[in-house]
Amino acid sequence: MAEYLRWGVLGAANFARTQMAPAIHAARGGVLAALATSDPAKATGFTAFAPELRVHDSYDALLADPQIDAVYIPLPNTMHVDWTRRAVEAGKHVLCEKPIAMTASEIDALIALRDGSGKLVAEAWMIAHHPQFAKARELLQEDALGKLVRVDSTHSFYNADPGNIRNQAAAGGGALPDVGIYAFGSVRLITGQDPQQILAAHLDWEGGVDTAAHVMARFPDFLYTGRVSTRAAPWQEILLHGERGVMRLSVPFNVNVFGPATLELFGPGLETRTWRWPGDNHYVLQVEAFNAAALGQADFPLPLEFCRGTQAFIDQIYAAAQKP
Repeated sequence: MAEYLRWGVLGAANFARTQMAPAIHAARGGVLAALATSDPAKATGFTAFAPELRVHDSYDALLADPQIDAVYIPLPNTMHVDWTRRAVEAGKHVLCEKPIAMTASEIDALIALRDGSGKLVAEAWMIAHHPQFAKARELLQEDALGKLVRVDSTHSFYNADPGNIRNQAAAGGGALPDVGIYAFGSVRLITGQDPQQILAAHLDWEGGVDTAAHVMARFPDFLYTGRVSTRAAPWQEILLHGERGVMRLSVPFNVNVFGPATLELFGPGLETRTWRWPGDNHYVLQVEAFNAAALGQADFPLPLEFCRGTQAFIDQIYAAAQKP
């Protein structure tokens, strides 16, 4: 059995260059070996930290490379399902950027593809690998808050550039495809529950893409409110409000960019407790978890079935909101 994975990256996206390719390069259990781009100039940002990188001039050429075991896909959202399928059919494990599909039903085909091929297929949702979420789940399971009453989550940033892919309908842009997975998926990750009913949903639209979503939903044990926006000042947090205490994650999503990961537990009669993780890189942790799973050393902690549940939640939000 191989001792490490040889990785290729499909496309020289800026996010791949600044975050995921360096994480692949740094993670234990793998090596960044190849990049596919038709623009040699874009490869220089990758070879600067990985000088031995092989550069292929097409995605198909990289998939045909027998010295590549796994690929990371940072392509536009609407291309994720197709190139995930092509990569698996070429015999590669796949870590695909979020959202791995635009609808929950598309993920069913990816689950069948994974099961039929024996390859690991996963969505690149890095927050699930950060220890602050494991700590939040642990505190809930210990009944640190008492009966959970309310959960609230927010993720926003400002980007009105019509040339940006996040604002282009043809590329699968929009606030929900881009950051809905964070605000709405994180509540499922922490509580282990799924929404029973969307009580209210409002979307703002601009240029054919949703720029904000405001949601109220009933979960089995609590009421949820959440919002995402690409037309608001940067902000993010998760609040879990119980009968005895409150838990706050102040930087749940963009750790060490928006600020340091911090979890606070407080309330009347409770000693205020704070946990911080200044050195944890959730991109590296994600790749290390993928490497271990693909090499048969551990189970991957974020299976596609979980990702399907989050996409189903987002699908329900779209259905509940009336598009103008």
